[in-house]
Amino acid sequence: MLDADNGLVEPVAVYFKELMAAHSSPLTLRSYGMDLLRWWRFLWLLGIPWDRAVRSDARDFTLWMQLVDKPVRVHWRHRGKDPAELPPPRSAKPAPGTPNPVTGKLTTGTKYAATTRAHSETVLRTFYDWHLERNTGSLLVNPFPLVRSRRTARAQPHHNPEREHKRQRTGLYRPTVPQRVPRRIPDDKYAEVFAGLRSHRDRALLAFWVATGARAEELLTPSQGDALVGQQTIGVIRKGTREYQELPATPDAFVWLRLYQEEAWSKGVPRGRRQPLWWTLRRPWRPLNYDAARAMFTRANEVLGANWTLHDLRHTATYLMLDDPSMPPAYVQHILGHKHLATLDIYNRPTRDDVIAAGLAHHARQQQRRDNPPPALPSPAYNPDSLSVLFGGPLA
Repeated sequence: MLDADNGLVEPVAVYFKELMAAHSSPLTLRSYGMDLLRWWRFLWLLGIPWDRAVRSDARDFTLWMQLVDKPVRVHWRHRGKDPAELPPPRSAKPAPGTPNPVTGKLTTGTKYAATTRAHSETVLRTFYDWHLERNTGSLLVNPFPLVRSRRTARAQPHHNPEREHKRQRTGLYRPTVPQRVPRRIPDDKYAEVFAGLRSHRDRALLAFWVATGARAEELLTPSQGDALVGQQTIGVIRKGTREYQELPATPDAFVWLRLYQEEAWSKGVPRGRRQPLWWTLRRPWRPLNYDAARAMFTRANEVLGANWTLHDLRHTATYLMLDDPSMPPAYVQHILGHKHLATLDIYNRPTRDDVIAAGLAHHARQQQRRDNPPPALPSPAYNPDSLSVLFGGPLA
């Protein structure tokens, strides 16, 4: 991270070295760097040295993140142009922060989301804790402290092992983040997204994402020799452990892959077992990266006016595997690369579409009962033979 004079910010550089030594992924360093850069810009604006920040500064920074609008990044093709000269959007989009009419998911708002603010608080608190342990500079206190009930070295030290742990906030300025239910793409909408793709490469990618449940960036790691058609598996590098793992896929995915490879090789894409599997569609040939894959899926979404993400494809694959009663959850855990089986518990919750469908079905049944009430039961009557025995003869 560089300062305004293009100088290296030494406290952050040392902290990044520690993260790299702990085998953190480059994406982790980039995510941490964005939070630290945001905090450093806030301190530069107020003229406060990083090791002189106190709790009131952290409080003001937290309030600032709640009130300020996120900066809008202009596409590199349109930088330096007059805003009036910018082309209109490709399609009419919902207002920021409102539900998408197709998916029901909230669109990206103009303010910082609670998840972003919670991540920022965690990163800054751990950053200052790390420097406090090493007595760096003139740092005396952590401006992002824990709540009073969590100032011990261990959370809930007197917890009863027979009871569940209580969910509580760790940081004093950490916002409450609601747990979201994973979203899956319905079959009919998935077919529409698939039909909106422009190339065999994009169709093969989409088919593999839904078939394997791999993360978006994991599916971009295989080489051409990792796609084993005979075994119907594809090898990927896992995001966290960086281990190689073979994942099962559908025959349709390999059909689209073969169509893409024949088309790409005829155009001059490098061929070889050690060459990357996914390439760009235009010269100069470059291995496909995550940003280009996400842009491809965004263009397919714009055709439908939807806002699904590449990670929703992983959720879709998980729901499909868990809906199969013959598929043990332990196998699903291994395919997804989760460390704990309990991570799959979130998929046991009903989705938005399931809840709405069940509610509408309930109202339909109630309306049907009102329109077609059941016939009234006949009124009870006495048996004539019983009355004759009771009164000693037939009744007149």
